[in-house]
Amino acid sequence: MSLTKTPVKGMCDMLPSDMRLRQKVSGMIREAYSGSGFMEIETPVMEHIENLTSKQGGDNEKLIFKVMKRGADLGRALEKQGELADFGLRYDLTLPLARYYSNNKDVLPSPFKALQIGNVWRADKPQKGRFRQFTQCDIDILGDSSALAEIELISATGNMLKEIFELIGGRDFTVHVNDRRLLTAAAISAGFSEEDTEPLLISLDKADKIGFEGVKKELIENGYDEAKVDNYLGLYAVSNDNESASSGSESKKNDLRSFAAGIGEGCISEDVIASLEDIIKQSRTVVPEGVSIVFDPSLVRGMGYYTGTIFEVTIDGYNFSIAGGGRYDKMIGRFTGQDTPAVGFSIGFERIITILKDELTDGFKLPEGSTAILIGKKVSPEGRMNALKEASELRKNGTTVIIQPMQKNLGHQIESLEKEGYTEFKKIYE
Repeated sequence: MSLTKTPVKGMCDMLPSDMRLRQKVSGMIREAYSGSGFMEIETPVMEHIENLTSKQGGDNEKLIFKVMKRGADLGRALEKQGELADFGLRYDLTLPLARYYSNNKDVLPSPFKALQIGNVWRADKPQKGRFRQFTQCDIDILGDSSALAEIELISATGNMLKEIFELIGGRDFTVHVNDRRLLTAAAISAGFSEEDTEPLLISLDKADKIGFEGVKKELIENGYDEAKVDNYLGLYAVSNDNESASSGSESKKNDLRSFAAGIGEGCISEDVIASLEDIIKQSRTVVPEGVSIVFDPSLVRGMGYYTGTIFEVTIDGYNFSIAGGGRYDKMIGRFTGQDTPAVGFSIGFERIITILKDELTDGFKLPEGSTAILIGKKVSPEGRMNALKEASELRKNGTTVIIQPMQKNLGHQIESLEKEGYTEFKKIYE
């Protein structure tokens, strides 16, 4: 029986040109965030199954690749018809970070600014920009309850993304901002109980795909009173066209004060509104030109662990976000018994790569001046040694140099090397 040569669906082989682009982007991410004081950490790819299924990960908990128990432990579980898995592959980097911080907080600074880049796994339906194994990049600030943490995350991420998109001539993008407490208040003001909030938000989160009429239909089919549903969605009608505000101004269709007034007094604290206003206003002063900051009342974010501010980044021409995150002040307390302020941004690394590859039609080539030294069959051992020494000297000066035996079809060999980005060629025949 012949073996299967294609990768598992939703997982990808990476060609050299792919890896050059990925290494370039990951290097830019590391440089940008380390310059803002974020410290890189690493966590294991597997986590305890009870952590992954703690109702912190929203719908992602349905997509866990579980790792079965082994040996006698598996035998006992089968005999007792118990849980067959004890570990699982991580579906994001936030929950592993919370466990990491809880385990190491005594030797970490406070506040702690963390950077993680690593693979995560979800048993999802593969499509463009969505994979079963993919690289995720997270930045988080732990131990800071002030709005400064959100502003710094938005600033650092806005500047980092702006720099990356300069690889394709620059792109404008929008940071959407909301607060989970506003979403809860909107549900309560429409007559729903606090327990109804999560099911309502699951449906509201689909508004960009099925529209508000589709959300209404789904909620009624789920047994919710039509009058309450109409009251609830009426609060979001003004944002139905998803009109974006330009940097430094606010569209009336996405006005925070107007939305809060629609919710009504007593349902939402003035402190929440003022804090969100402060985050939006100050963030606009620290992001580069072409980055818009808007209040988006229908922004939900699907993770159940968010407790306050949430944000998401979109780019024109694509129907997916390229980054998102928010505040999750309760998660670490699940490990330690004491709540710790925490807020983070997850960068859609694979989606950014997808956009760059769409634009870089010739691929991401080697640096200008990359040199190929081609050695003929008749070259003496001394000649080969001289070629190796020459390559070593060029590399000391930062030049990329490859050495290859000269092939019979020299023209095809050079053409292949040119496709990789080599522009300088030295042929040694004897």
